[in-house]
Amino acid sequence: MSSLQLLQASPPSLSSAKAHKLPLYGLDSCSTMAELKQYHSQIIRLGLSADNDAMGRVIKFCAISKSGDLNYALEVFDKIPHPDAYIYNTIFRGYLRWQLARNCIFMYSRMLHKSVSPNKFTYPPLIRACCIDYAIEEGKQIHAHVLKFGFGADGFSLNNLIHMYVNFQSLEQARRVFDNMPQRDVVSWTSLITGYSQWGFVDKAREVFELMPERNSVSWNAMIAAYVQSNRLHEAFALFDRMRLENVVLDKFVAASMLSACTGLGALEQGKWIHGYIEKSGIELDSKLATTVIDMYCKCGCLEKASEVFNELPQKGISSWNCMIGGLAMHGKGEAAIELFKEMEREMVAPDGITFVNVLSACAHSGLVEEGKHYFQYMTEVLGLKPGMEHFGCMVDLLGRAGLLEEARKLINEMPVNPDAGVLGALVGACRIHGNTELGEQIGKKVIELEPHNSGRYVLLANLYASAGRWEDVAKVRKLMNDRGVKKAPGFSMIESESGVDEFIAGGRAHPQAKEIYAKLDEILETIRSIGYVPDTDGVLHDIDEEEKENPLYYHSEKLAIAFGLLKTKPGETLRISKNLRICRDCHQASKLISKVYDREIIIRDRNRFHHFRMGGCSCKDYW
Repeated sequence: MSSLQLLQASPPSLSSAKAHKLPLYGLDSCSTMAELKQYHSQIIRLGLSADNDAMGRVIKFCAISKSGDLNYALEVFDKIPHPDAYIYNTIFRGYLRWQLARNCIFMYSRMLHKSVSPNKFTYPPLIRACCIDYAIEEGKQIHAHVLKFGFGADGFSLNNLIHMYVNFQSLEQARRVFDNMPQRDVVSWTSLITGYSQWGFVDKAREVFELMPERNSVSWNAMIAAYVQSNRLHEAFALFDRMRLENVVLDKFVAASMLSACTGLGALEQGKWIHGYIEKSGIELDSKLATTVIDMYCKCGCLEKASEVFNELPQKGISSWNCMIGGLAMHGKGEAAIELFKEMEREMVAPDGITFVNVLSACAHSGLVEEGKHYFQYMTEVLGLKPGMEHFGCMVDLLGRAGLLEEARKLINEMPVNPDAGVLGALVGACRIHGNTELGEQIGKKVIELEPHNSGRYVLLANLYASAGRWEDVAKVRKLMNDRGVKKAPGFSMIESESGVDEFIAGGRAHPQAKEIYAKLDEILETIRSIGYVPDTDGVLHDIDEEEKENPLYYHSEKLAIAFGLLKTKPGETLRISKNLRICRDCHQASKLISKVYDREIIIRDRNRFHHFRMGGCSCKDYW
């Protein structure tokens, strides 16, 4: 028997008041609009169509429920003779739910015109509406109304005002609201911290964080996330260590932020510890957190563990598949990436644009030209996915690396949009590899004008000229950089040890163990010379602006990191190094020989991909 039949079968002995209330009780358990309309018709028959309590419940279901109908709610609203603040507030919430923020502001004007007094629940949805609609002037007026109508002490409204002003990038106004609050809660403090960090004022955010009388995991995560997002990863680690000393419970949000920090620094052991904590403490490994764990293992050079986590997931979302395919691509395992893609399709998971960026990247890193062409065609012609700039960049990189320069240029010319610096830069890099200086020069100059403040674009052209022995042109590129005030990105390498993550720059001597490290490196270089190592001076010229040229070739940052690793680890242990720039040819050759002489696996993550050096060879097979 349905709810409506039960109501109709109610005993006649019920009092009139109770009979009037039964449809209202039924409204609270409604699940469909058809059911709602039945109750609504009963309410009308009972003469309650002007009753704000009854009609407010009808409007609440229609405006806010997932099964509701906002237009029906508005029709009901228009027939109520004297709607109260509760009903108006419900309409505001309904407009927000249906992403009609501007309508909230119009409805508020109507509310004031009808002389309906707002209550403390009126302003939070209105402030959010101004935030969403970027209605700056209206937001300021509503702020004035919050004070005018006596809600200047309402924390919920004031917290929303802080968020609104942060969204408007009015940080001074956000701080003024915060400073004038009679009582602040964790939301108030965290909103301001997040606001400062969102717009790049991380030190200001830290000042606010230190002033907090009490902190919970949300506020700790806000500050840690601020450091991670601004790439101040060492400070994120320091704050995390302090958090643990203060016995703050690690939740999934802090875990995700710190896993990202581990990814950035290549801090595998720290990442393993956080993953272990997640497992032991019962933190839910949802799709998003699982993807972060997989990404950490992939980018810290531990592909086996990434695969293990991926394979153990009970349900794999698209982001997890994409992350694992991308990890295989980054490690030069093109065939494995393609096999995983095929498995993904067998599991009936629909690929998206990111999937194909990773598949095409896998083909480019492994020289799988025919496979890359097939999947580009499959993506566009079979699945109907529109290729983006990154897809074209992968294809140009794939064709260019394989020496198919004219085919790559033809693809660029046929692009439906103008190619960006990334797409053109891939072709310039290929021209340098294959000695086509004329085409590389032509495209390289365009790249510089597209991104005149990106030092890497100048380096690319200078390297091309250096390859051809055109030193005057190299000097012209360097002069152009100086004239435009473009500073090159300094090269550095990082390696994790028991004491944390150690960072090295080319020729740097700031490390407390610099003397021992340089002595070890000299020993290493002498040892590999005995088996045929000859410094690649040509490579130095090519990397003229990627490492400090005034430093000797021998002391590039990855060599220093390797020397430190050999000093600090036991025989047979793997060395994992992260580098912010592309590894130079000399360091690549030296790393192969070191792996052979010292019987070590050396994994180096550079700007483009991973290199696994083992027994005198590299996983990239010198295709990089």
